[in-house]
Order: sequence, then structure tokens, then C-alpha cells
Amino acid sequence: MNIDLSEALDTKYGRSGLSAEVGVDAVELGEEHVLTIPNVPRPDKFLSDTFKGQEAEVLKFAHGTTTLAFVFKHGIIAAVDSRASMGVYIGSGTVKKIIEINPFLLGTMAGGAADCSFWERDLGRQCRLFELRNKERISVAAASKLLVNSVSRFRGMGLSMGTMIMGWDKTGPALFYVDNDGTRLKGNLFSVGSGSTFAMGVLDIGYKYDLSVEEACELGRRSIYHATHRDGASGGNINSTISQENFPGLLVPASVSHALVIPSPRLLFCYSLPRWRRWMDEDQHRGFRSEALPVQS
Repeated sequence: MNIDLSEALDTKYGRSGLSAEVGVDAVELGEEHVLTIPNVPRPDKFLSDTFKGQEAEVLKFAHGTTTLAFVFKHGIIAAVDSRASMGVYIGSGTVKKIIEINPFLLGTMAGGAADCSFWERDLGRQCRLFELRNKERISVAAASKLLVNSVSRFRGMGLSMGTMIMGWDKTGPALFYVDNDGTRLKGNLFSVGSGSTFAMGVLDIGYKYDLSVEEACELGRRSIYHATHRDGASGGNINSTISQENFPGLLVPASVSHALVIPSPRLLFCYSLPRWRRWMDEDQHRGFRSEALPVQS
């Protein structure tokens, strides 16, 4: 059987203008990223009908996770579980649901693991292009807008993604919620996933803006812990990260007992919680802090 792929290979569906003499790697970063869609008259209807039987949907995996993030006086805390579910089965207990987009931006994973992972990696590519073109770092608001523009083109085509984009820019810490329906919200506290209602109950009681670093880390861990206890689709390890300004390495997630801490938004070092306590008790940090921070008038 011969299949005509000429329409699917047309420039409006994917890569265009590539010469045999030009390497793909040389142009891939700069060209517009377009996914190839099914070569049918109604792609959205095709995707819907493909996953449905005569009476009910044939493939419909139940998604389950618990992720949260909130802004406080010293930065942003993100805390997540690590369980990946495949319907009623546990697919993995060690999933990394805090995704590093670039050294100053974080994203979380809720919904389909493949969708979140792909689109947040693609967002990292777009952020890098922005930096190269404009010679400055992209803001958190602009990055979240790029993500929502990317996924809203595929609304109704089966994407499953609920993510929080967070980081530091010229305006300070910022936190946005973005999902596959094109929703984009800015706020100081979000929780996403099947266990989010349980996590929000704990957050509503304990959250306040002037939390210390230790109190914020403990609040994030406690919220995820209670959510994993009540929600069968959440579980595994509790991973938490604190995001603060001007530190490229701050976005590496740490385990529940070693949350990352930056003592001040303008300090350039990252400490685990026990080491941070020792550092604050020593006299040597005072001289460094006076040099790193501007004098208050």
C-alpha cells in the first residue's frame, strides 16, 4: 500500500527550508518549533476517536501527583512528591518532578509526564533564544507566556499538563501557574495535582509571607506528606527546592532532609539546611554579607 506523505511533509507542518548542505544542528535551535500533526482532515477529532471505543474510552490513564510552590520573604519554595502512576499501578517512585528550565527558572510536573517534560524543555530552548536575541535574561512572566502560547495551539488534542513556573528576575521572585487549556495565573501560592486539596489544607493554615527558611521548608514538606498520606496516587520521596536570586546552581532539587538554602537573595553560595545553620552561627559570614548586600540608607 502506497501512502502519500506529501501533505504531511509540507512546510506548514514541520521543518522547512533545510538544504542538504546545511546541518540540521546548525538551524534547529533558531527555527520555529512545530509538531507534525496527523495527516487527516480533523486532527482533533482523529485523536479523540482513536482513544475511544464504541461505549467508553479505551485508554484513559488516571493521573496522580502532588506539587506545590509558594513565595515567601526569602524566595520561593517548591515541594513535590516522586510517584508516577499508570492508572491504578505505580509506574515509578523516584520521578524528578522539579524540572530545571534554565539556571534561573524552575518548572514542576503534574499531569502527563511526557507532556510536562517535553514542553518545559522546549521552553528552555525558547528562553535561550530570547537571551541570544535580546542580550538579557527573560523574565518569569515572559517565560510563562511563551509556555502558554506553545500549548494553547494544541488545546483539545489530548495534552495533559499543569505546571508552575517560578524563578527570579528584575522584579524579584515570581510564580505562575500554566495548564494545557491555556490558563495562566500569577500568585503567591499554588498546589497542583490529585493531592492538591489535601496539601492546600495544610498550606492555608501554616502559610505566611514572613516565614523563615526553615519554617518554609518544613511547611512544604509537611503539606506534601499529608497529601501523600490521603491521596493514593501521590507518594515516594518528598523533594523540595528553594529558589533565590543570582545563583545558577540553586535549582538542583534536594532530598527532604537537605533542602537547598540561599542565606540572602544576593549571596552567591548554596547550602544544605544543616550547613546553612552552621554558616549562620559563624562570625565569618557577617563580613561577607556586608560586602554582598548594599548599605541600607
